[in-house]
Amino acid sequence: MNHGKGMLTLDELRELVDRGAVDTVLVAMTDMQGRLQGKRCSADYFLGEVASHATEACNYLLAVDVDMNTVDGFEMSSWERGYGDFVLRPDLSTLRHVPWHEGTTLVLCDVERVDGGDVPASPRQVLRRQLDRLAERGLAAYAGTELEFIVFDDSYEQAWRRGYRDLTPANQYNVDYSMLGTARLEPLLRRIRNDMRGAGMYVESAKGECNPGQHEIAFRYAEALSTCDNYSIYKTGAKEIAAQEGKSLTFMAKYNEREGNSCHIHLSLRSADGEFVLAGDRPGGFSALMEHFLAGQLACLRELTYFFAPNINSYKRFAPGSFAPTAVAWGTDNRTCALRVVGHGGSLRVENRVPGGDVNPYLAVAALVAAGLYGIENELPLEAEHEGNAYDSDKPAVPATLREAAGLLAESKMARAAFGDEVIEHYLNAARVEQAAFDAAVTDWERSRGFERL
Repeated sequence: MNHGKGMLTLDELRELVDRGAVDTVLVAMTDMQGRLQGKRCSADYFLGEVASHATEACNYLLAVDVDMNTVDGFEMSSWERGYGDFVLRPDLSTLRHVPWHEGTTLVLCDVERVDGGDVPASPRQVLRRQLDRLAERGLAAYAGTELEFIVFDDSYEQAWRRGYRDLTPANQYNVDYSMLGTARLEPLLRRIRNDMRGAGMYVESAKGECNPGQHEIAFRYAEALSTCDNYSIYKTGAKEIAAQEGKSLTFMAKYNEREGNSCHIHLSLRSADGEFVLAGDRPGGFSALMEHFLAGQLACLRELTYFFAPNINSYKRFAPGSFAPTAVAWGTDNRTCALRVVGHGGSLRVENRVPGGDVNPYLAVAALVAAGLYGIENELPLEAEHEGNAYDSDKPAVPATLREAAGLLAESKMARAAFGDEVIEHYLNAARVEQAAFDAAVTDWERSRGFERL
């Protein structure tokens, strides 16, 4: 990661601690759900112990559901294994200020076994493995994310007490690209933008979206691992800033029956020395590598959809005419396709429109890289681009349910070869846990439909 505004070296942190400007270091990892988990360490303790010797945390952090319930079926962590610890090893290149908390900095960690070695199912390690596979071919991945959220005037505590029903959106109507609509919420949006800049991120812009209260803040693309690190910090920080302002916001993929929250992911490749490798003299300005890379995305999208849509709610986004894709197709600047090719020359890239705001960025980008490598390694030919409305096409469909996506992942030879059986079985169990929880739930829809009339 580049040492830009907001980023810190260990020596700079020591100086800040000596001056009394910093007293707390957040030591965090990213869990299966893409959330930051970890400890708030005193700065003195971090400098004296954690920075050089790491720290530990219960290994159930990679073996729980969304509610932090312990669940069966995970090989790495269980009652039978005693729920021991794993090591959180700080990646000091991620050390940064946290402007929305006084006197606070943060560092992200890689997860290791206590007896040595990586934890393969840790999301950051899943991505690292795919980036290492790219590096073996002399390639590096660059990614950017477009993450949407809906803001409410209610606090998180008020939303909880209301069962997340009858909340007041911060805008009353569609404010897509509206300067007036974003002005209504500019104090919050501006604070998020500025605080993320102070945490080492390159903020591009904020804009309104279609669902009442829906907005998007975009950040400049970066090396893939840095982009995913920034995404996780931003998502946590935006919620914390909203809470401090007496508001709440949600990144869930489909909050209501209107437009969902997307997380479009843009991905490009460069050579190890920074040369652009996707552009060339083939049709569309593509290189042969670009054709194979994109063909791999198409070939593997259905069997890797779980990594783009990991929750029951994720699949509610995929509806015709919703700007969320239903067809596994590619097109040039065509927002009806799952894969949209944008840019030209050095900016040529693939936008995957399948992920929602609930996605774990490390797993999603890892899946994109693995799919692209599959196309490159097998020199897959690229089918003709789709022109027109892909919602009305006969193209293969994006999986419509978590159960379907998990079944495709379970049978995927490509996924097992790329990620390893340990990783695939770990996340298949996570999918089973999510599916079982939903299957056992009785929803408001069922009560209103059946209480009196059935």
